[in-house]
Amino acid sequence: MRPLPRRIPALAASALAAVLITTGCSEIQQVSEGVDKAQQCLQAAGIVTDTVQKITGLMDDPAAMEKALNDGAAKLGDLADKAANTTLKEAADSVAKDLEKLNVSNANEAVDAGQKVATDSVKWVERLTGACS
Repeated sequence: MRPLPRRIPALAASALAAVLITTGCSEIQQVSEGVDKAQQCLQAAGIVTDTVQKITGLMDDPAAMEKALNDGAAKLGDLADKAANTTLKEAADSVAKDLEKLNVSNANEAVDAGQKVATDSVKWVERLTGACS
């Protein structure tokens, strides 16, 4: 048998190193994507919670309540645009649309919107966190 040329073991070692590095980078990317998804899920739930808290204190100010609803919807829409996870994107878009549908131009509508947000906020958070599991 003829001995292997010196280049073959070196090439094999290089190929093996490339495979190991690529696999390692792939795993790091998966971990990074998981962390990003978890952060986005926390942010989405936080946006709903913040919006509910703001609205609770604005029952006497319909214009401010309308702005708070629109701001919450816009933040969820922005998060949805950045979400790498399709399920989270769809859930965030859905909740944003629910918030946008609430129109507050007078005191009666403010009370109605406040009640709707209070009852639906749990459902919205569950929808968002369900998209994250």
